[in-house]
Amino acid sequence: MSVNKEEIGRTVLELEKSFNERWSVGDNRGYLDNYAEEISYFDPVLKELIVGSDAVIAHIESIYSNPHIVRNEYLNPAVNVSDSGDFAVLAYNLDTYVLDDDGNEQQLRAWNATEAYRLIDDEWRIVHSHWAFTQTAEGAIAS
Repeated sequence: MSVNKEEIGRTVLELEKSFNERWSVGDNRGYLDNYAEEISYFDPVLKELIVGSDAVIAHIESIYSNPHIVRNEYLNPAVNVSDSGDFAVLAYNLDTYVLDDDGNEQQLRAWNATEAYRLIDDEWRIVHSHWAFTQTAEGAIAS
């Protein structure tokens, strides 16, 4: 059986966009309902890794509020798909925008996002999620 990695990549990216668009307007359940039981999750506001869907969902629900994002820019998406076609890693930059008091768009955040998806019971589920604030270093660093 031949694996169409390009099609899988498009599928995973479209899923991610659909979850994020829901998140942006106040519905976090797209992501939360998609997490696999064994998900591991890095959040930029925590030092430690969170493991397990119950723990990840509890954390996100404790800090989530409707961000009122009016526009997202998905930059530099890259998807690596396993040869077996049942695992995909999506990485991208995400710029989010909200409206200021005058009704003009302003950037809210710039993110680096990595999502690992695994095909479980014929559904693409997130098994690892890593969100980080976009930053640049002043000089070359190796550690």
